[in-house]
Order: sequence, then C-alpha cells, then structure tokens
Amino acid sequence: MDCRVVVEAAVPVFDVETPDEAIRIAISKTGEMLNPDLNYVEINMGERTSPSGEELPPAFIAADEALVALELEMTVFNVEREEHASRIARKEIGQLLENIPLEVLSVEELEEDEINDESETETEESSTAETDGDETDDDEEILPEFEDLVE
Repeated sequence: MDCRVVVEAAVPVFDVETPDEAIRIAISKTGEMLNPDLNYVEINMGERTSPSGEELPPAFIAADEALVALELEMTVFNVEREEHASRIARKEIGQLLENIPLEVLSVEELEEDEINDESETETEESSTAETDGDETDDDEEILPEFEDLVE
C-alpha cells in the first residue's frame, strides 16, 4: 500500500518583522535542509486556528523572532499500514530537519489511479520543460554525430 503523509513542522526564524517575511524565510530554510536528499517533499504553509476557531497566520512573531507552521507532504511507498507510513515519513524528514519539532497531521492511503496520475504528471512536466523554447528535434540533424567529429 502507498500513502500520502502530511507532517507539520515548527520552523524557527530569526530577525524578521512581518509574518510574510517569516513564512518565505522558513520555506526557503526548510527547502535547503531537505534538498537534494528529499527534493520530493512538498512544502506548504501550515494552518493555525485559535481556540475559538479564528484563523491565524502560520507565523507567530515575538521580539523579531518567529515560529512558522509548515506542512511537509510526501508519498511513502510499499508500507504495511498507515502507522508504518507515518513513522517512515517522520524519520526521513526528521533526520534532515534537526531540532525542529514534527507532528503527523494526516495519513491517506493512495489508490492505484492516484499514483499513476502523479507519475504521469511528473513525466509530462519534465518533458514539457525539456521541449520549451524554439528547440525541436531538428537540432539532432544540425549537430553532427560524435563519431563523425572524431573522424
């Protein structure tokens, strides 16, 4: 079974003045810590609410320091049950995000169709990125083969 796991991270950020600045820095900082090893983890702003249900910004700022709630989402493949998927996600992410508290928010079992759709989307994005611009298959005809250059 394959699962989509969402983990909440509390990322500290220093020397910030606004919540937007804190969020941008936290996402950048988290991306640097996860890449290149876990570049397949999606980083999103977290959602916070007050006890009365009022929506709050994902960053809490005090004395030019912020604590930012981020949601890290990843797919875990070939697991026995949802608990197994959550442990794997926490371990993989937690190894790279030292001293950042993590909490599993949700674990969702993926259907076979969803997994195929994700892989097709990734394949289409990579092929689109490669064919963007004025480059075409004619480039192969313009450039001589390596063997021809050696001769």
